[in-house]
Amino acid sequence: MNSNWLDQLAPEHAPPPPGWWPPAPGWWVLAALVLGAVIFAALWWRDPRGRLRRATLRELRRTRAADLTIGESAQAIQNLLRRYALAVFGAETVARLNGAPWLAFLAEHGAPAFAGPMGRSLLAVSYGGEADGADREAWFTAAERFVRRAKRNKAAPKRGRVVGKRHPRGRTA
Repeated sequence: MNSNWLDQLAPEHAPPPPGWWPPAPGWWVLAALVLGAVIFAALWWRDPRGRLRRATLRELRRTRAADLTIGESAQAIQNLLRRYALAVFGAETVARLNGAPWLAFLAEHGAPAFAGPMGRSLLAVSYGGEADGADREAWFTAAERFVRRAKRNKAAPKRGRVVGKRHPRGRTA
């Protein structure tokens, strides 16, 4: 046996640097998560009902922040709720409702506060009545609750105008 066996070893060298392809499994997982998040965000943004809800809530916030009289606020809330309900539930369901049936509809679809005296005061003030005991902030809170909770029954046919939907001949539906 040779006593100088260390001299027989090859010279020391560093291993080659790792290649950039294929990436490590962690990068594949990260890429899948980013792709999933982008697809989810695109679907969420393009959802016409969600877009309509977001636009209605934005307009409701602008109306709340505006310096309006109580009568102007009541008219703005009433008109906004009517437009939103027409878009979501369709003209066949909403257009003929007024007075107590309209308030019952609002209460049934997410704003039970409108079924009582608060709803009656909103209608009275929006059509030029007296504002005795009317609570502007409660109207806005109930209107926001209606917009957030109102959902069409799945079995009901889709009617009404859907924002952004195109007609086959190029006209907006």
